[in-house]
Amino acid sequence: MSKAIYISPIDGKPGKPGQVYYPLSLRTLPRPSPQGRELLVKLTAASLNHRDLFLRQHLYPGVTFDVPLLADGVGVVVGVGPDVSNPDKWQGNQVILNPGVGWKDSPDGPEEATGYRIMGGTKVYDKGTLQEYITIEDSEVEVAPKHLSDAEAAALPLTGLTAWRALVTKAGDKNSKDGSAVLITGIGGGVALMALRFAVARGADVFVTSSNEEKIQKAVELGAMGGVSYKEEGWDKKVLGMLPSGKKSFDAIIDGAGGDSIEKAVKLVKTGGVLSVYGMTVSPKMPFPIQAVLKNIDVRGSTMGSRKEFKEMVEFVDSKKIHPVISRVLQTELDDLAAIDGLFVDMKQGKQFGKLVIDFGTSSSSRKL
Repeated sequence: MSKAIYISPIDGKPGKPGQVYYPLSLRTLPRPSPQGRELLVKLTAASLNHRDLFLRQHLYPGVTFDVPLLADGVGVVVGVGPDVSNPDKWQGNQVILNPGVGWKDSPDGPEEATGYRIMGGTKVYDKGTLQEYITIEDSEVEVAPKHLSDAEAAALPLTGLTAWRALVTKAGDKNSKDGSAVLITGIGGGVALMALRFAVARGADVFVTSSNEEKIQKAVELGAMGGVSYKEEGWDKKVLGMLPSGKKSFDAIIDGAGGDSIEKAVKLVKTGGVLSVYGMTVSPKMPFPIQAVLKNIDVRGSTMGSRKEFKEMVEFVDSKKIHPVISRVLQTELDDLAAIDGLFVDMKQGKQFGKLVIDFGTSSSSRKL
């Protein structure tokens, strides 16, 4: 049998968006059998994203009560389907699950008409990672880098993929490596922290913004050259003054806020620089002033990433021995709903610095050597 965690309706009815908070519920399911090219994975850890909180508040498209929660997961392959061409490659190994499907390798966006479909809690994809066993196509996993713990591997998929596309694909090599100056806004969130990790490993000079001085200091400890509070008057001039000698502006900004980001970018990035926007937490609209046109600033929307980018990201993490930043790891069994609910409380309060992870399986010592 396999334990799995879902959300449940209240009084048997769906709630109104933003006016409901669906409770967690535990179900026991038959242990699945791998078919065709599927692998049977015994999941050992999973991590939260903000979309999981939004699902509980009915603020995310396609909410369902019939698919386990969460999109990020890691586990050990304990079975293979009859059509898996190289069983020994997988059997007994620790694997990271690709968090979505529908997007193979196009640089422009998902090839499938249904778009990119993310695991966990929606009608568009019938799999989620907050369960003990899952079957998944062998083409949708990567062997977990050996230097990562279970919790770190579970923290990587969705935020790592999103950060990789925003920084590497969208900002590009010219603007995000080998001495390029990169500004990452809102440091503390999972995507921003992975973008920081990647940019530092690629040799960029990285600076950050936050409303929290402690988060800025932690970012410096992770390799940022400096940072400023965006609540401070004239913060844009202050962060420009921190740039290395010879640098007068940023090559790229990696932004998850939106709002007046383009107006700020006009003052901060070089002519022809890039503003890579992966989220719009401040406002769903962004004014586009004429100054951005005159400076030839490229504003590039970015979300999630392709299967190809996921593979590239995991390989980079492996080669550079990068560790995702984790705020808290909850080591528990899946039937401890109260403890798991506590992680959602952490996310609601917004005080975390890094990922929130549930470790409900064996330790990383179970990996195949």
